[in-house]
Amino acid sequence: MNMDAVAARGLVLLGCGKMGSAMLAGWLEGGLPVGSVWVQDPFPSDWLKATGVHINEGFPNAPAVVLIAVKPQMMGEALPALAALPKDGTVFLSVAAGVSIASYEDALGKDASIVRAMPNTPAALGKGITAIIGNGNSTSADLDLADALLCAVGQVVRLSEESQMDAVTGVSGSGPAYVFYMIDALAAAGVAQGLPSDLAMQLAKATVAGAGVLAETANETPERLRINVTSPNGTTQAGLEVLMGEDALAPLMAATVKAATDRSKELGNG
Repeated sequence: MNMDAVAARGLVLLGCGKMGSAMLAGWLEGGLPVGSVWVQDPFPSDWLKATGVHINEGFPNAPAVVLIAVKPQMMGEALPALAALPKDGTVFLSVAAGVSIASYEDALGKDASIVRAMPNTPAALGKGITAIIGNGNSTSADLDLADALLCAVGQVVRLSEESQMDAVTGVSGSGPAYVFYMIDALAAAGVAQGLPSDLAMQLAKATVAGAGVLAETANETPERLRINVTSPNGTTQAGLEVLMGEDALAPLMAATVKAATDRSKELGNG
């Protein structure tokens, strides 16, 4: 199945908040006709209303894709609306955190093609990264289609088993918040050394953003990039000796990701 099939048969969005809107914007910009999109959302935004897509008008008979983008706590009342849809040839693509494939199979049937995805908030700017995993009914073509759709908001990686989704949540799903906190901490450290707060924040934001782009685009590993800018007995080495101490960043980050991963497991079992 390709994007032409999506345009021909239709795409349904169940929920269109920030994540759904970011994806829809990418698809429309990529040429998906507005008449091929049906959105079910109790509180459609002004932006959504202005797109020209079908809003709260039901579903096409056999959509190519159904994107499930409601909050997990709304899933119980949202899924029954999908249960009556034909399953043959429809890919159910979920970006709802913490909802297992088994939960969707219970609601939609074991014969449904279900792809579970975990995007992160930079997807709203087309800079996200999304991990996907399909159930036993998902063909390679189904996963290719999910991949193509999610590429509208950033990079896509494929998992080998669903259990990896909890660690993905701990690293990339929750990870932007760790970086935001680091920016605040870096700016506060600059203020403590005598910089005006606005200047310190500008320096911190630009430094983290620039380092991220460099790490993603350079041929060298982050370790090599670090070594390249660390002159012996220089200022960077002095700072890194603190940051790389025995009880400093590495064990703290390991504990942070473990806590988020463990919580993801708990929520998934709840």
